[in-house]
Amino acid sequence: MANMLKVIEVIAESDKSWEDAAAIAVARAGKTVTGIKSIYVKDLQAKVENSKIVMYRINANISFVLE
Repeated sequence: MANMLKVIEVIAESDKSWEDAAAIAVARAGKTVTGIKSIYVKDLQAKVENSKIVMYRINANISFVLE
């Protein structure tokens, strides 16, 4: 039988980078779901203060195998 995947939408942020925000999203989702297969980053945003990026944000879909 073929695997069936479920997709959840998440928003994550980091003060380091968009890549770090993606890693945080996967790590946090991994605390409540198992079998994560992929992350699809849909949107990138940055919070700016005093002409400097202070927070990197992502909106992403994470897919995982249904048990």
